[in-house]
Amino acid sequence: MSKRNLSVRQVSILTGLSKSTIQKTMEELSNPTVCTMEKLAAGLKISIESLYESDYK
Repeated sequence: MSKRNLSVRQVSILTGLSKSTIQKTMEELSNPTVCTMEKLAAGLKISIESLYESDYK
């Protein structure tokens, strides 16, 4: 999201996920399901693996 300067609302529209689901996932307040992660990846047109990339490798 931040790399593309997308708002939570824009990601919600692209993915079909609620804004609260996206916000909770971003803030690590929830453990998203595989289905949620697939919707995020598809909506953002990225691989699901890239959602798990971390600076702490």
